[in-house]
Amino acid sequence: MGRAALDVADIFRAHGPAWRQAQHGHLSLGQLKVMSAIEQCRSAALGGHVLRCDACAQVAIAYNSCRNRHCPKCQARAARRWLEARQADLLPVDYYHVVFTLPAPISAIAYYNKTLIYDLLFEVAAETLRTIAADPKHLGARIGVTLVLHTWGSSLTHHPHVHGIVPGGGLSVDGARWVACRPGFFLPVRVLSRLFRRRFLEELATAHHTGRLQFLGECARLRDARAFAQWLAPLRECEWVVYAKRPFAGPAAVLAYLSRYTHRVAISNQRLLALDERGVTFRWKDYRATGKTRYKAMTLAADEFMRRFLLHVLPSGLHRIRHYGLLANAGRREHLAQARELLHVVPTAAAAQPPAPVASVAPTFVCPHCGAAMIIVETFVRGEPIRAPPTLRAAA
Repeated sequence: MGRAALDVADIFRAHGPAWRQAQHGHLSLGQLKVMSAIEQCRSAALGGHVLRCDACAQVAIAYNSCRNRHCPKCQARAARRWLEARQADLLPVDYYHVVFTLPAPISAIAYYNKTLIYDLLFEVAAETLRTIAADPKHLGARIGVTLVLHTWGSSLTHHPHVHGIVPGGGLSVDGARWVACRPGFFLPVRVLSRLFRRRFLEELATAHHTGRLQFLGECARLRDARAFAQWLAPLRECEWVVYAKRPFAGPAAVLAYLSRYTHRVAISNQRLLALDERGVTFRWKDYRATGKTRYKAMTLAADEFMRRFLLHVLPSGLHRIRHYGLLANAGRREHLAQARELLHVVPTAAAAQPPAPVASVAPTFVCPHCGAAMIIVETFVRGEPIRAPPTLRAAA
Protein backbone atom coordinates (compact mmCIF):
# COMPACT_ATOMS: atom_id res chain seq x y z
CA MET A 1 0.00 0.00 0.00
CA GLY A 2 1.14 3.56 -0.67
CA ARG A 3 1.77 6.23 1.90
CA ALA A 4 -1.37 7.71 3.45
CA ALA A 5 -2.17 11.13 2.06
CA LEU A 6 -0.97 14.12 4.10
CA ASP A 7 -3.46 16.80 5.05
CA VAL A 8 -3.52 20.09 6.95
CA ALA A 9 -5.12 18.35 9.94
CA ASP A 10 -2.00 16.15 10.35
CA ILE A 11 0.15 19.28 10.63
CA PHE A 12 -2.16 20.93 13.16
CA ARG A 13 -2.43 17.75 15.25
CA ALA A 14 1.33 17.23 15.31
CA HIS A 15 2.46 20.83 15.90
CA GLY A 16 -0.65 22.80 16.84
CA PRO A 17 -0.73 22.25 20.64
CA ALA A 18 2.83 23.48 21.23
CA TRP A 19 2.41 26.38 18.80
CA ARG A 20 -0.86 27.49 20.41
CA GLN A 21 0.87 27.60 23.75
CA ALA A 22 3.81 29.58 22.33
CA GLN A 23 1.41 32.01 20.63
CA HIS A 24 -0.88 32.43 23.63
CA GLY A 25 -2.55 35.82 23.40
CA HIS A 26 -1.54 36.35 19.77
CA LEU A 27 -4.17 34.18 18.08
CA SER A 28 -7.75 35.32 17.63
CA LEU A 29 -10.72 33.29 18.79
CA GLY A 30 -11.60 32.71 15.14
CA GLN A 31 -8.16 31.29 14.39
CA LEU A 32 -8.30 29.01 17.44
CA LYS A 33 -11.72 27.74 16.37
CA VAL A 34 -10.44 26.97 12.86
CA MET A 35 -7.48 25.04 14.24
CA SER A 36 -9.72 23.03 16.55
CA ALA A 37 -12.25 22.29 13.80
CA ILE A 38 -9.62 21.10 11.33
CA GLU A 39 -7.87 18.95 13.95
CA GLN A 40 -11.15 17.23 14.88
CA CYS A 41 -12.64 16.94 11.39
CA ARG A 42 -13.60 13.37 10.46
CA SER A 43 -12.35 11.98 13.73
CA ALA A 44 -14.07 10.29 16.67
CA ALA A 45 -14.12 13.67 18.44
CA LEU A 46 -17.06 14.75 16.24
CA GLY A 47 -18.92 11.44 16.29
CA GLY A 48 -20.05 9.54 13.25
CA HIS A 49 -21.75 6.44 11.89
CA VAL A 50 -21.11 2.73 11.52
CA LEU A 51 -22.02 1.72 7.96
CA ARG A 52 -22.77 -1.61 6.33
CA CYS A 53 -22.86 -2.35 2.60
CA ASP A 54 -26.18 -3.62 1.28
CA ALA A 55 -24.46 -5.79 -1.31
CA CYS A 56 -21.22 -7.22 0.11
CA ALA A 57 -21.82 -6.73 3.86
CA GLN A 58 -18.57 -4.78 4.33
CA VAL A 59 -18.58 -2.68 7.52
CA ALA A 60 -16.97 0.78 7.75
CA ILE A 61 -16.86 3.80 10.03
CA ALA A 62 -17.61 7.30 8.73
CA TYR A 63 -16.70 10.18 11.02
CA ASN A 64 -18.55 13.49 10.90
CA SER A 65 -17.10 16.56 9.18
CA CYS A 66 -16.45 19.86 10.95
CA ARG A 67 -18.09 21.86 8.08
CA ASN A 68 -15.82 24.81 8.80
CA ARG A 69 -15.44 26.97 5.69
CA HIS A 70 -11.65 27.04 6.12
CA CYS A 71 -11.27 23.24 6.28
CA PRO A 72 -9.78 21.68 3.12
CA LYS A 73 -11.82 18.48 3.64
CA CYS A 74 -15.23 20.11 3.89
CA GLN A 75 -15.55 22.26 0.78
CA ALA A 76 -16.41 19.80 -2.00
CA ARG A 77 -19.95 19.09 -0.85
CA ALA A 78 -20.61 22.77 -0.07
CA ALA A 79 -19.37 23.70 -3.56
CA ARG A 80 -21.67 21.12 -5.18
CA ARG A 81 -24.70 22.47 -3.34
CA TRP A 82 -23.85 26.04 -4.31
CA LEU A 83 -23.29 25.11 -7.96
CA GLU A 84 -26.61 23.32 -8.20
CA ALA A 85 -28.30 26.51 -7.07
CA ARG A 86 -26.35 28.60 -9.60
CA GLN A 87 -26.95 26.45 -12.68
CA ALA A 88 -30.40 27.98 -13.15
CA ASP A 89 -28.83 31.47 -13.27
CA LEU A 90 -26.68 30.90 -16.36
CA LEU A 91 -27.56 32.78 -19.53
CA PRO A 92 -26.70 31.66 -23.11
CA VAL A 93 -24.00 34.31 -23.52
CA ASP A 94 -20.22 34.51 -23.17
CA TYR A 95 -18.98 34.87 -19.60
CA TYR A 96 -15.84 36.77 -18.64
CA HIS A 97 -13.41 36.35 -15.77
CA VAL A 98 -12.04 39.56 -14.23
CA VAL A 99 -9.66 39.96 -11.29
CA PHE A 100 -9.12 42.99 -9.01
CA THR A 101 -6.00 42.89 -6.82
CA LEU A 102 -4.88 45.14 -3.98
CA PRO A 103 -1.26 46.43 -3.93
CA ALA A 104 1.10 44.95 -1.33
CA PRO A 105 1.10 48.02 0.98
CA ILE A 106 -2.68 47.83 1.34
CA SER A 107 -2.47 44.06 1.89
CA ALA A 108 -0.21 44.83 4.86
CA ILE A 109 -2.78 47.01 6.62
CA ALA A 110 -5.66 44.77 5.50
CA TYR A 111 -4.57 42.04 7.91
CA TYR A 112 -5.55 44.26 10.87
CA ASN A 113 -8.64 45.64 9.11
CA LYS A 114 -10.02 42.56 7.36
CA THR A 115 -13.74 43.33 7.47
CA LEU A 116 -13.34 46.94 6.33
CA ILE A 117 -10.75 46.31 3.59
CA TYR A 118 -12.41 43.17 2.23
CA ASP A 119 -15.80 44.91 2.15
CA LEU A 120 -14.24 47.84 0.29
CA LEU A 121 -12.58 45.45 -2.16
CA PHE A 122 -15.95 43.86 -2.95
CA GLU A 123 -17.94 47.07 -3.14
CA VAL A 124 -15.44 49.13 -5.15
CA ALA A 125 -14.74 46.29 -7.62
CA ALA A 126 -18.48 45.82 -8.22
CA GLU A 127 -19.06 49.57 -8.49
CA THR A 128 -16.20 49.88 -10.99
CA LEU A 129 -17.57 47.16 -13.25
CA ARG A 130 -21.11 48.51 -13.14
CA THR A 131 -20.04 52.14 -13.68
CA ILE A 132 -17.86 51.43 -16.73
CA ALA A 133 -20.43 49.02 -18.18
CA ALA A 134 -23.18 51.64 -17.82
CA ASP A 135 -21.12 54.23 -19.71
CA PRO A 136 -22.45 54.49 -23.31
CA LYS A 137 -18.85 54.85 -24.53
CA HIS A 138 -18.19 51.26 -23.43
CA LEU A 139 -21.30 49.08 -23.11
CA GLY A 140 -24.22 51.24 -22.00
CA ALA A 141 -25.93 48.48 -20.04
CA ARG A 142 -26.83 47.27 -16.57
CA ILE A 143 -24.80 44.14 -15.85
CA GLY A 144 -24.67 41.36 -13.27
CA VAL A 145 -21.55 40.43 -11.32
CA THR A 146 -20.55 37.55 -9.06
CA LEU A 147 -17.42 38.21 -6.97
CA VAL A 148 -15.41 35.63 -5.01
CA LEU A 149 -12.83 36.70 -2.40
CA HIS A 150 -9.42 35.06 -2.19
CA THR A 151 -6.91 36.33 0.34
CA TRP A 152 -3.85 34.24 -0.48
CA GLY A 153 -1.05 33.87 -2.95
CA SER A 154 0.25 30.45 -4.00
CA SER A 155 2.89 30.52 -1.23
CA LEU A 156 0.22 31.35 1.40
CA THR A 157 1.20 35.02 1.73
CA HIS A 158 -1.53 37.61 2.35
CA HIS A 159 -2.68 38.67 -1.13
CA PRO A 160 -6.32 39.89 -1.15
CA HIS A 161 -8.07 39.88 -4.52
CA VAL A 162 -11.51 39.17 -5.95
CA HIS A 163 -12.36 36.98 -8.93
CA GLY A 164 -15.34 38.21 -10.89
CA ILE A 165 -17.61 36.20 -13.20
CA VAL A 166 -19.57 38.53 -15.49
CA PRO A 167 -22.03 37.78 -18.33
CA GLY A 168 -20.88 39.41 -21.58
CA GLY A 169 -23.64 41.99 -21.79
CA GLY A 170 -26.55 43.44 -19.89
CA LEU A 171 -29.95 45.10 -20.01
CA SER A 172 -30.31 48.45 -21.71
CA VAL A 173 -31.15 51.38 -19.45
CA ASP A 174 -34.82 51.20 -20.41
CA GLY A 175 -34.85 47.41 -20.07
CA ALA A 176 -36.14 46.97 -23.60
CA ARG A 177 -33.20 45.07 -25.12
CA TRP A 178 -30.13 42.97 -24.35
CA VAL A 179 -26.87 44.80 -25.06
CA ALA A 180 -24.07 42.37 -25.91
CA CYS A 181 -20.41 43.26 -25.57
CA ARG A 182 -18.04 42.98 -28.51
CA PRO A 183 -17.03 39.35 -29.27
CA GLY A 184 -14.03 38.39 -27.16
CA PHE A 185 -13.86 41.76 -25.38
CA PHE A 186 -15.74 42.81 -22.26
CA LEU A 187 -14.48 46.14 -20.86
CA PRO A 188 -11.10 47.95 -21.14
CA VAL A 189 -8.95 46.85 -18.20
CA ARG A 190 -6.94 50.07 -18.15
CA VAL A 191 -10.10 52.09 -17.60
CA LEU A 192 -11.28 49.60 -14.96
CA SER A 193 -7.93 49.77 -13.18
CA ARG A 194 -7.82 53.57 -13.01
CA LEU A 195 -11.35 53.90 -11.66
CA PHE A 196 -10.82 51.06 -9.19
CA ARG A 197 -7.63 52.69 -7.88
CA ARG A 198 -9.20 56.15 -7.53
CA ARG A 199 -12.39 54.95 -5.83
CA PHE A 200 -10.61 52.58 -3.47
CA LEU A 201 -8.15 55.21 -2.31
CA GLU A 202 -11.00 57.71 -1.81
CA GLU A 203 -12.85 55.24 0.38
CA LEU A 204 -9.67 54.34 2.26
CA ALA A 205 -8.96 58.01 2.99
CA THR A 206 -12.52 58.45 4.26
CA ALA A 207 -12.14 55.41 6.52
CA HIS A 208 -8.95 56.90 7.98
CA HIS A 209 -10.55 60.31 8.48
CA THR A 210 -13.49 58.74 10.36
CA GLY A 211 -11.20 56.64 12.58
CA ARG A 212 -12.28 53.23 11.25
CA LEU A 213 -8.78 51.96 10.44
CA GLN A 214 -6.51 50.22 12.95
CA PHE A 215 -2.72 50.46 12.73
CA LEU A 216 -0.51 48.14 14.74
CA GLY A 217 3.18 47.32 14.92
CA GLU A 218 5.27 48.86 12.14
CA CYS A 219 2.16 50.55 10.72
CA ALA A 220 1.35 52.45 13.94
CA ARG A 221 2.83 55.69 12.53
CA LEU A 222 0.02 55.75 9.94
CA ARG A 223 -2.44 56.84 12.60
CA ASP A 224 -1.15 60.36 11.94
CA ALA A 225 -3.08 62.03 9.11
CA ARG A 226 0.00 63.55 7.50
CA ALA A 227 1.94 60.25 7.59
CA PHE A 228 -1.06 58.45 6.12
CA ALA A 229 -1.36 60.97 3.28
CA GLN A 230 2.34 60.53 2.47
CA TRP A 231 1.88 56.74 2.53
CA LEU A 232 -1.08 56.99 0.12
CA ALA A 233 0.71 59.23 -2.40
CA PRO A 234 2.77 56.51 -4.21
CA LEU A 235 -0.31 54.29 -4.40
CA ARG A 236 -2.00 56.93 -6.54
CA GLU A 237 0.78 56.64 -9.12
CA CYS A 238 1.50 52.90 -9.35
CA GLU A 239 -0.45 50.53 -11.58
CA TRP A 240 -3.10 48.41 -9.85
CA VAL A 241 -3.48 44.90 -11.20
CA VAL A 242 -6.85 44.44 -12.88
CA TYR A 243 -7.15 41.97 -15.72
CA ALA A 244 -9.77 40.19 -17.78
CA LYS A 245 -9.35 36.76 -19.32
CA ARG A 246 -10.81 35.46 -22.56
CA PRO A 247 -14.44 34.34 -22.35
CA PHE A 248 -15.17 30.89 -20.99
CA ALA A 249 -15.89 28.11 -23.49
CA GLY A 250 -19.60 27.89 -22.73
CA PRO A 251 -21.72 27.62 -19.57
CA ALA A 252 -20.23 24.25 -18.57
CA ALA A 253 -16.79 25.86 -18.39
CA VAL A 254 -18.19 28.64 -16.19
CA LEU A 255 -19.54 26.08 -13.73
CA ALA A 256 -16.30 24.11 -13.80
CA TYR A 257 -14.38 27.28 -12.97
CA LEU A 258 -16.78 28.21 -10.19
CA SER A 259 -16.51 24.74 -8.68
CA ARG A 260 -12.76 25.26 -8.35
CA TYR A 261 -12.86 28.82 -7.04
CA THR A 262 -15.96 29.51 -4.96
CA HIS A 263 -15.15 27.24 -2.02
CA ARG A 264 -11.37 27.09 -2.28
CA VAL A 265 -9.29 27.48 0.90
CA ALA A 266 -5.76 28.82 1.30
CA ILE A 267 -4.16 25.47 0.39
CA SER A 268 -5.65 22.15 -0.65
CA ASN A 269 -4.46 18.87 0.83
CA GLN A 270 -3.44 17.77 -2.67
CA ARG A 271 -0.66 20.39 -2.71
CA LEU A 272 0.99 19.01 0.45
CA LEU A 273 4.06 16.86 -0.26
CA ALA A 274 5.73 16.06 3.06
CA LEU A 275 5.83 16.67 6.81
CA ASP A 276 9.19 15.84 8.32
CA GLU A 277 11.97 17.22 10.50
CA ARG A 278 12.57 20.05 8.01
CA GLY A 279 8.96 21.22 8.15
CA VAL A 280 6.08 21.21 5.65
CA THR A 281 6.80 20.86 1.93
CA PHE A 282 4.13 21.84 -0.58
CA ARG A 283 3.71 22.68 -4.27
CA TRP A 284 3.32 26.30 -5.30
CA LYS A 285 3.17 28.31 -8.53
CA ASP A 286 5.72 31.04 -9.18
CA TYR A 287 3.87 33.47 -11.45
CA ARG A 288 7.08 35.31 -12.30
CA ALA A 289 8.49 32.20 -13.99
CA THR A 290 7.31 30.65 -17.25
CA GLY A 291 6.59 27.14 -18.50
CA LYS A 292 7.23 24.13 -16.31
CA THR A 293 9.56 26.13 -14.06
CA ARG A 294 6.49 27.92 -12.60
CA TYR A 295 5.65 24.88 -10.49
CA LYS A 296 7.99 24.48 -7.55
CA ALA A 297 8.24 22.95 -4.09
CA MET A 298 8.57 25.11 -0.97
CA THR A 299 9.46 23.98 2.55
CA LEU A 300 8.39 26.02 5.58
CA ALA A 301 8.90 25.33 9.26
CA ALA A 302 5.67 23.89 10.67
CA ASP A 303 5.14 27.00 12.82
CA GLU A 304 5.50 29.29 9.79
CA PHE A 305 3.17 27.10 7.71
CA MET A 306 0.46 27.31 10.40
CA ARG A 307 0.98 31.07 10.75
CA ARG A 308 0.54 31.60 7.02
CA PHE A 309 -2.50 29.31 6.84
CA LEU A 310 -4.23 31.20 9.65
CA LEU A 311 -3.57 34.57 7.97
CA HIS A 312 -6.55 33.68 5.80
CA VAL A 313 -9.17 33.03 8.47
CA LEU A 314 -12.07 35.33 7.58
CA PRO A 315 -13.94 37.42 10.15
CA SER A 316 -17.10 35.78 11.43
CA GLY A 317 -20.09 36.59 9.23
CA LEU A 318 -18.09 37.91 6.28
CA HIS A 319 -19.50 36.57 2.99
CA ARG A 320 -16.81 35.55 0.52
CA ILE A 321 -19.22 35.14 -2.43
CA ARG A 322 -21.36 38.16 -3.35
CA HIS A 323 -23.68 39.10 -6.21
CA TYR A 324 -24.33 42.55 -7.63
CA GLY A 325 -26.44 44.31 -10.25
CA LEU A 326 -28.71 41.98 -12.20
CA LEU A 327 -27.50 39.06 -10.06
CA ALA A 328 -28.12 40.71 -6.68
CA ASN A 329 -30.33 38.50 -4.56
CA ALA A 330 -33.15 41.04 -4.29
CA GLY A 331 -34.09 41.10 -8.00
CA ARG A 332 -32.14 38.22 -9.55
CA ARG A 333 -35.12 36.07 -10.57
CA GLU A 334 -36.94 38.96 -12.27
CA HIS A 335 -33.81 40.28 -14.00
CA LEU A 336 -32.81 36.85 -15.33
CA ALA A 337 -36.34 36.19 -16.60
CA GLN A 338 -36.25 39.55 -18.40
CA ALA A 339 -32.83 38.76 -19.90
CA ARG A 340 -33.97 35.34 -21.12
CA GLU A 341 -37.02 36.86 -22.76
CA LEU A 342 -34.87 39.43 -24.59
CA LEU A 343 -32.39 36.72 -25.58
CA HIS A 344 -35.31 34.60 -26.89
CA VAL A 345 -34.42 31.69 -24.64
CA VAL A 346 -37.04 28.94 -24.84
CA PRO A 347 -37.60 27.19 -21.47
CA THR A 348 -36.10 23.72 -21.60
CA ALA A 349 -38.22 20.62 -21.22
CA ALA A 350 -36.11 19.61 -18.24
CA ALA A 351 -37.20 22.73 -16.36
CA ALA A 352 -40.86 21.73 -16.73
CA GLN A 353 -40.36 18.16 -15.54
CA PRO A 354 -41.23 17.21 -11.96
CA PRO A 355 -38.36 16.56 -9.54
CA ALA A 356 -36.70 13.18 -9.86
CA PRO A 357 -38.02 10.52 -7.48
CA VAL A 358 -36.17 10.07 -4.22
CA ALA A 359 -35.03 6.61 -5.27
CA SER A 360 -32.84 8.10 -8.05
CA VAL A 361 -30.87 10.34 -5.69
CA ALA A 362 -27.24 9.22 -5.30
CA PRO A 363 -26.57 7.52 -1.95
CA THR A 364 -24.77 9.50 0.72
CA PHE A 365 -22.37 6.65 1.52
CA VAL A 366 -20.93 4.33 -1.16
CA CYS A 367 -19.07 1.09 -0.51
CA PRO A 368 -15.38 1.43 -1.51
CA HIS A 369 -15.25 -2.31 -2.32
CA CYS A 370 -18.25 -2.81 -4.64
CA GLY A 371 -19.77 0.65 -5.18
CA ALA A 372 -23.16 -0.22 -3.70
CA ALA A 373 -25.03 1.96 -1.21
CA MET A 374 -24.07 1.67 2.46
CA ILE A 375 -26.64 2.02 5.22
CA ILE A 376 -26.21 3.46 8.71
CA VAL A 377 -26.48 0.71 11.32
CA GLU A 378 -25.21 2.64 14.32
CA THR A 379 -24.59 6.25 15.31
CA PHE A 380 -22.13 7.44 17.94
CA VAL A 381 -22.02 10.92 19.44
CA ARG A 382 -19.19 13.42 19.80
CA GLY A 383 -16.37 12.14 21.93
CA GLU A 384 -17.85 8.66 22.35
CA PRO A 385 -15.18 5.95 21.99
CA ILE A 386 -15.59 3.59 19.03
CA ARG A 387 -16.41 0.01 19.86
CA ALA A 388 -15.34 -2.85 17.62
CA PRO A 389 -17.25 -3.01 14.33
CA PRO A 390 -20.67 -4.54 15.01
CA THR A 391 -21.32 -8.17 14.21
CA LEU A 392 -23.90 -8.94 11.59
CA ARG A 393 -26.26 -10.17 14.30
CA ALA A 394 -25.91 -6.92 16.29
CA ALA A 395 -26.30 -4.77 13.20
CA ALA A 396 -29.31 -6.58 11.83
